[in-house]
Amino acid sequence: MKVVLNTDGASRGNPGLAGLGVYMSKEDGTPIGGFKKFIGEATNNVAEYRALILGLDEAANAGARQVEVRADSELMIKQLTGVYKIKNADMQTLAQIVREKEKRFARVTYKHVPRAQNSVADKLANEAIDERVP
Repeated sequence: MKVVLNTDGASRGNPGLAGLGVYMSKEDGTPIGGFKKFIGEATNNVAEYRALILGLDEAANAGARQVEVRADSELMIKQLTGVYKIKNADMQTLAQIVREKEKRFARVTYKHVPRAQNSVADKLANEAIDERVP
């Protein structure tokens, strides 16, 4: 089964209160579920990576074999596709966690999407902050 993950991390203050949002659907667009989590204080980039990690965990739990990640973080997508080098130590650690989680799937692809095409994940991330969803 192939799933599409729309992921988003939000931070109010950068660093500031941060939340994660993940919307998972089947390849044909059929919804599978939405996930949100409040992570306390973090930068927006840390939140973006942590949202991806949450999404990969949920995709594995759903039995996915292939994952298409769609995120509006151009930095994260370009780092994970090798366009940008990862210089920050925290980002290197998070990227390594992502690489380990990718091994659970036959294939993982990454696509940068405009914020308007990532609105559900963005809404979930902001709800996580507003509601302090653990």
